[in-house]
Amino acid sequence: MNTSGSDLTAELPKSKINKESLRRSLRIFRFGLPYRGKFLVGMLLLALSSSTFLAFPWVAGKLVNAANGRPYVVPGGLTLSINLIALLLFGVIVLQGFFSFGRIWFFTQVSEFTVRDIRRALYAKFVQLPIPFFEQNRVGAVTSRITSDVATIQDTFSLTLAELFRQLFTLLGGISFIMFVSWKLSIFMLITFPPIVLVAMLFGRKIRVLAKETQQELAHTNTIVEETLQAINSVKAFTNELFETGRYNASLNRVVSAALKSNFYRSAFVLFVIIGLTGGIILVLWRAANLVQTPGPDHLEIGDLFTFIMYTVFIGASVAGLGEMYGKVQSTLGASERILEILDETPEPTFIEPAVGLVPTRLRGDIRYEHVAFRYPTRPDVPVLTDIDFHIRAGEKIALVGPSGAGKSTIASLLMQFYPLSGGRILVDEREISAYDLTGLRRHIGIVPQETLLFGGSIRENIAYGKPGATDEEVIEAARRANAWQFIAAFPEALDTVVGDRGIKLSGGQRQRVAIARAILKNPAILILDEATSSLDSESESLVQGALDELMQNRTSLIIAHRLSTIRKVDKILVIDGGRIVEAGTHDELSEREGGLYANLLRLQFDLA
Repeated sequence: MNTSGSDLTAELPKSKINKESLRRSLRIFRFGLPYRGKFLVGMLLLALSSSTFLAFPWVAGKLVNAANGRPYVVPGGLTLSINLIALLLFGVIVLQGFFSFGRIWFFTQVSEFTVRDIRRALYAKFVQLPIPFFEQNRVGAVTSRITSDVATIQDTFSLTLAELFRQLFTLLGGISFIMFVSWKLSIFMLITFPPIVLVAMLFGRKIRVLAKETQQELAHTNTIVEETLQAINSVKAFTNELFETGRYNASLNRVVSAALKSNFYRSAFVLFVIIGLTGGIILVLWRAANLVQTPGPDHLEIGDLFTFIMYTVFIGASVAGLGEMYGKVQSTLGASERILEILDETPEPTFIEPAVGLVPTRLRGDIRYEHVAFRYPTRPDVPVLTDIDFHIRAGEKIALVGPSGAGKSTIASLLMQFYPLSGGRILVDEREISAYDLTGLRRHIGIVPQETLLFGGSIRENIAYGKPGATDEEVIEAARRANAWQFIAAFPEALDTVVGDRGIKLSGGQRQRVAIARAILKNPAILILDEATSSLDSESESLVQGALDELMQNRTSLIIAHRLSTIRKVDKILVIDGGRIVEAGTHDELSEREGGLYANLLRLQFDLA
């Protein structure tokens, strides 16, 4: 599989926050538009929650002043006692609690519904993307878009956005309040803290870079696990357990090394915060203590000092929080861009309403390849097929044989329109395949591949995949015709037997017969058999071949054959070599052709038998 520069496993850097990145990435928020009412309610509750949060230091300062013999007099001349101020303070906390509850509840609803819609859109796009996309990108990297990247978006809707607005509100409100309490002390504090904040931001940038490196190494480690487990049979067959363990351990060591470097800077950052931030606070307290002792207009009451300190703490926490929010917003923009990359991919024109092209109710199965040429989109310099020209009449059985890599499977893939043609044309029932609705055409083509990968559910679900909604009677009949019902009925759970991941609980012959039953249930006009018996033992091959004979009755069949003994009864054999048809004829004609490629392949197989 191609893992070139377009491979999604390469972690993209966090997007820089600028007008262009915001414009691109904010498109993801269109998924939240249906829930904007709930979002606005959440924003209102967020504003009320932040307001009561900011009111707490103010009321608490008045309580301290009242305790020091300076009761608070509200406009109108009413003097508030300590008890009333304490009651008011408790009321502020109660209101903040309810506002916060409502804010979290509404933002959670927006988050869950929006993320559901994003995942739904991503999955719908995944299954509609053309085959070349999956050949250029690892499945694990693609699925990470619907897991880790969507989880980042979920955090944004549920936490990051609310926290960002709350921190901004607290910062601006806190600065306004301290300027009102004591503008001289506020100016002194605002001169002292910006250099500290600047150094903190530089630390934060370095930490984010190192954190990204750690994530990349961890992603590589997860890829090793996924690939090893997917190919566990090969790992064990080649006795490479120790090799894979060593490869995983080496990757883990790189993760640890990157994490330690990242955490070294995190520790240094904490050291700086403790010394630098605390030093700044000491300077502010020193200046505040002088103002408390200074009589006259610059005098600062103890309660006001208490209020000022609390607001200063809020402002410091907001500045630190905004630094963290900056990193999260960068992650969100990066995740949004990667999700949008998938959503912007051009899908196959399947299941489009109204249908694009002709929707056949039934095909006769007459197939004609006219001077077909093909090059893979990812390798346009390498010709795969050249001037493929042949005709299959409705109901005929045609076999494609030839060396590995000759282009046999590609010929079948082009009929399914998995790839665009590079030249020539393919006609079905005297119409170009591009004239048909893609979904409508594929519904009349069945395929039994060499490697049958069943879904992890029951046998019933796997057979019924050929005709969703089929009755048990139809499923059983298809299984009987595929020579599969005997072994299915022998299982205690019969059709409800779970086949395991990719059908691992069934033998190769059993999986093939389930796949054939699925194709029988689909009842296609055109059948593609891609080396359907090449990996089976003799007994399984006999059972599967019997099922295939049943399946091919009255259908146009295109058989890609490895075992030449299985295609003696076909109407015509096409010998493919180097992307060209080099011989054509019946088994008897080709086997008697002196020096022919088919005769040579046949002789080699019998010599090896």
